[in-house]
Amino acid sequence: MSKRDYYEVLGISKGASKDEIKKAYRKLSKKYHPDINKEPDAAEKFKEIAEAYEVLSDDQKRAQYDQFGHTDPSQGFGGGADFGGFGGFEDIFNTFFGGGGSRRRDPNAPRQGADLQYTMTISFEEAAFGKETDIEIPREETCETCHGTGAKPGTKPETCKHCHGTGQVSVEQNTPFGRIVNRRTCHYCNGTGKEIKHKCSTCGGSGKVKKRKKIHVKIPAGIDDGQQLRMAGQGEAGLNGGPSGDLYIVFHVRQHEFFERDGDDIYCEMPITFVQASLGDEIEVPTLHGKVKLKIPAGTQTGTKFRLRGKGVPNVRGYGVGDQHIQVRIITPTKLTDKQKQLLRDFAEISGSAPIGEQEESFFSKVKRAFKGE
Repeated sequence: MSKRDYYEVLGISKGASKDEIKKAYRKLSKKYHPDINKEPDAAEKFKEIAEAYEVLSDDQKRAQYDQFGHTDPSQGFGGGADFGGFGGFEDIFNTFFGGGGSRRRDPNAPRQGADLQYTMTISFEEAAFGKETDIEIPREETCETCHGTGAKPGTKPETCKHCHGTGQVSVEQNTPFGRIVNRRTCHYCNGTGKEIKHKCSTCGGSGKVKKRKKIHVKIPAGIDDGQQLRMAGQGEAGLNGGPSGDLYIVFHVRQHEFFERDGDDIYCEMPITFVQASLGDEIEVPTLHGKVKLKIPAGTQTGTKFRLRGKGVPNVRGYGVGDQHIQVRIITPTKLTDKQKQLLRDFAEISGSAPIGEQEESFFSKVKRAFKGE
């Protein structure tokens, strides 16, 4: 199945800004995260969304994708296109010209194992400061009984007598255009070029066994939602003595009840009273690094923003620490004593304000508050 366009996956235009890309990713990743969405295809959609964000959020990768799409430009002619049953351009040439002198991949050459992906959910604080933990992943490992040969100990695989170790057989066909020679995978050895007469009892001849592997993971400080960590050599076992694949850990960061994050910066809202805003005060503000004092100047208006330098999230690449941005919100009191009301009336009169038409609380509002226990 061909991959969908990354812009289509995130539901954005090709001219979308970085902020639009990030907002689209956050919205979709929360919607389709396997911990939240129990639909059968939610995990696959989440992986697709994470992959699209990883490419489009990186300027270099995005520029390459905009130019070449899903094709890898390093693959040369045709970008590694799939030619169906012919097995590539080389096989097309061989089909029509008899395959003379062509180069064929050795079926017994070492090959790298497949990569694996693991989704890890962590807290807001764990993402900010990092963490060390152990995970268990199911993966294929080299069989310890036969050391990956697939043969019973004391025996070894033999060269396939049908393909003579090439892993392919030639089939000749007479056509109106002449004789055509087509190469196909040898079905006797499944393209391996070897036959195992006495199979290993542990792996059944495959040379691999399924195991649950415990892996120690060091989560770097500053990791963000949707980012991934590559662990080299922790994927599936290779073939014919080849290296193992890699493990990619994709991180999902849970939301915080008070803080919001944008890059390395932290944002929050702090409530203050009308008196504090009018006269000024020094208040305690929670940060990821502990409580700090913040001076509120006299006459502060609601929506005023303050910045605490170095109280954000450490940069995941080690480029310093972000800031914390605080927006104050003036809270209007809902319960006033008669004395407090009179003082406000006096304040309004001294300030030269127009007479205030006070409204008494309705009967239904009182009942509603009674049920809430206020």
